[in-house]
Amino acid sequence: MPTSLLAGRQLTNLACNASRRSLSTSSSVATAAEVKRLGVVGAGQMGLGIALVAARNARVRVTLVDTSQASLDKGMKFADKLLEKDVSKKRISQIDADTTRSVLSPTTKMEDLSNADFVIEAVPEIPSLKTAIFSQLAKIAPPHAILATNTSSISITKIASATTPPDNPTDLAVASRVVSTHFMNPVPVQTGVEIISGLQTSPETLETAVEFCKRMGKIPSQSTDSPGFLANRILMPYINEAVICLETGVGRKEDIDSIMKNGTNVPMGPLQLADFIGIDTCLAIMKVLQEETGDGKYRPAVLLRKMVDAGWVGKKCGKGFYDY
Repeated sequence: MPTSLLAGRQLTNLACNASRRSLSTSSSVATAAEVKRLGVVGAGQMGLGIALVAARNARVRVTLVDTSQASLDKGMKFADKLLEKDVSKKRISQIDADTTRSVLSPTTKMEDLSNADFVIEAVPEIPSLKTAIFSQLAKIAPPHAILATNTSSISITKIASATTPPDNPTDLAVASRVVSTHFMNPVPVQTGVEIISGLQTSPETLETAVEFCKRMGKIPSQSTDSPGFLANRILMPYINEAVICLETGVGRKEDIDSIMKNGTNVPMGPLQLADFIGIDTCLAIMKVLQEETGDGKYRPAVLLRKMVDAGWVGKKCGKGFYDY
C-alpha cells in the first residue's frame, strides 16, 4: 500500500477516535463543584461589586485582593455605603448587612487565596497584567480551584495558556479550570453575566461557573471564545458609532442620547453609557476587537482616543462626555 495512502488512513482513524472521545465527553453530565470560599483579584468598581454580591447573595466568604491598600480602603468604604443604602431602602436587614460585611476580607497578599474554591480576576483590560496574575494563581490557588476572569474582550484561551508550563503546553491541570465570568456593570444592579469557555476549559469548570453565578443571583448566558464575545461584540461598536456621530457633527451629545433613549427605550444613551463604563475601557475593547479580527469596522473613533489622552474617561474621574 502506498505510504501516503497508509498515512491518510491512520489520520482518518485518529480523527474518528478523537471524535468518539469528544462525543463521549460531551454526552456525560458535568457536575458543579461546591464553592465555599471566593477570591476576587482587583478592588476596583467591578471587583468590589463582584465581592459584595457574592458575600450578600451566595453567602460565601470572600477574600478581596489588591496591590494597593488605598484601593482596598476605598473599596470597603464604598461597600459599607452600599450596604447602608440597601438597609435604608429595606432591601436587606441590618443583620444581613452586618453578616455580609463580616465575610469580606481585604488583603494585599495574593497568597491569601491559597484556600479559595473559586477565584475571579477583575483587573483592567491589559493582557499582560491578566496573564501575569493567572500565572501566579496557577501556583497559589489549590488544585481544585476554578480560576475565572472578568475580561470583557481578551481571549480566554490565551489567558488560560499562561497557567501551563512553558515546556509542556499540553499540561492542562490548571488551564482546564480557567473560564470567564463576565459580569455587567454595575454588578449589584445588573443581573446578566456572560460565561465564556476557552479551548482548554473543562465541562465541570463551565458547570461550576454557571451554578455559582446563579447562586449570586445572576442570569448566565454562554458564548464562545471570540473577540468581544457577545455583549461587547454588539455593544461597543454601537457606542463607537455614537462617538463618531458626535465627532463628525451628525448630532449633539444630548440628541444622540435622547433619540436612543426615547426611540429604542434603552435606560440611557450610548454616550452616557460610555461614561459609566469608562471611556478608557471602551477604547481598550475596541482596540482588541480591531486587532483580533483585523476588521476595519472596529476602528476606534478618533474622539474616543482623544478623550482618553485628555484623561476624561467618564464618571469615575468626574468628566467624560458629560460632567459629574
